[in-house]
Amino acid sequence: MVFVPTDHFLWDFWLAPREPEEPYHLYYLRAPRSLPDPELRHWQAHVGLAVSSDLVDWVERPEAFAPGHTGQWDDRAIWTGSILKHDGRFYWFYTALCHRDGVQRIGLAVSDDLERWERHPSNPLIEADPRWYEKAAPGSDALEAWRDPWVVADPDRGGWIMFVTSRANSGPVDERGVIGAARSSDLVHWEALPPVAAPLAFEELEVPQSVRVGNRWLLLFCSARPSARRRASDPEVNMWRGTHYLVADDLLGPYELAPSPPLLADSVATFYAGRIVEGPEGDVVFLAWRQYAGAEGQGGFLGGLSNPAPVTVAADGFLSVDRAALWPGAPVA
Repeated sequence: MVFVPTDHFLWDFWLAPREPEEPYHLYYLRAPRSLPDPELRHWQAHVGLAVSSDLVDWVERPEAFAPGHTGQWDDRAIWTGSILKHDGRFYWFYTALCHRDGVQRIGLAVSDDLERWERHPSNPLIEADPRWYEKAAPGSDALEAWRDPWVVADPDRGGWIMFVTSRANSGPVDERGVIGAARSSDLVHWEALPPVAAPLAFEELEVPQSVRVGNRWLLLFCSARPSARRRASDPEVNMWRGTHYLVADDLLGPYELAPSPPLLADSVATFYAGRIVEGPEGDVVFLAWRQYAGAEGQGGFLGGLSNPAPVTVAADGFLSVDRAALWPGAPVA
């Protein structure tokens, strides 16, 4: 079994922290199945919620979060986020857009039970800093990338670090994709930091996730847009649409791209925005959402969550995923 909601699409997702024996809480972007056009779907994104004891059988819960009221900073769409627990409360950092402009901003909601969320009065918390990151020209229709926040405690310096999908403010237009960063001592007030790696010849590096493996930090990201230069210099990069990761000795980098092959990718990004998750038995597994119903991009947009697939950590510390376990009995490439 895999989780494919019947009346709405599922795409980018994140899970709340949990204690052993507690259920998993899955939050995901959702939009009605009457909106197969991604341009319509993304602009009407809300956040769904489902719970599970095993990452396979999911029970849907009422919708978790919706855009704000007209005129608020988050009145158009809610996009990808992450959740952590601090002092007994859950902190949800989310991306939002408004009708007023195309700026992506990060906000915060808090909860005691993972189902009832309250917006924080300090919203929005942070947006792209022009010292390092691309800003849209005033009055333009261009989107300003600053989304998909992943927040993690900094074990060396204290406080928390936020990783964010963004774009550098210089360089070839299709090579500006970077993972931006910010720092906070209280989870509310944030200071922007430079990107954690130089541009890697991708237009975007989306949905970051920080994972520690041994003495190294891995920073997962997904991309379906390698630059023209990268495609010309390396034909294999056409198979790199999916989930990759960066490697560093320090949480804040500098990060370098892990050796080929990518963690899970193909020519059409069949599976996207993968996450490393601790399984119910304490094992390490990988989840991703599936874009297409058939192989090679055929069958139309699907919008469903994979099964958990085992992750292998090699002797050199690099990762691999059992791709066949993601969608048993169905073509996966």
